[in-house]
Amino acid sequence: MSNKVHVKTGDTVVVINGKYRGAKGKVMQVSPSEGKVIVEGINIVKKHVKPRQMGEPGGIIEAESALYADKVQLVCPKCGRPTRVGHKIDKNGNKVRVCKKADCNAEF
Repeated sequence: MSNKVHVKTGDTVVVINGKYRGAKGKVMQVSPSEGKVIVEGINIVKKHVKPRQMGEPGGIIEAESALYADKVQLVCPKCGRPTRVGHKIDKNGNKVRVCKKADCNAEF
C-alpha cells in the first residue's frame, strides 16, 4: 500500500461516496500509513468511555472516526469545486498543488 495521501491537515474536502456523500468538512488528522483521514463532522460513531480518574464521568460519547482517503476529494479554495490534485514546480522551485479544473488552475 502506498504511503502517500493527496490531502493534508487543514484542507477542506468533500466525501464522494458512502453514507456521508456530498458532505464537506475540514481534515483534522491524516494517517498515511493506513491511507485514512479524520474529517471534522463526518463519520460520527458512538464510543463507550470508561472513567479514568475518580470523579471523571464515563458514558457514551460521539466522535469522528477515520475513513479512507480515496473517499474524499479536495475542494479548491478558489473555485469552490471538488477537484483532483495536480502538482507543478513554481518559479521559486517549490512543488505546489494545483486545481485540475480547466478554467481554474489555482495554486494551493
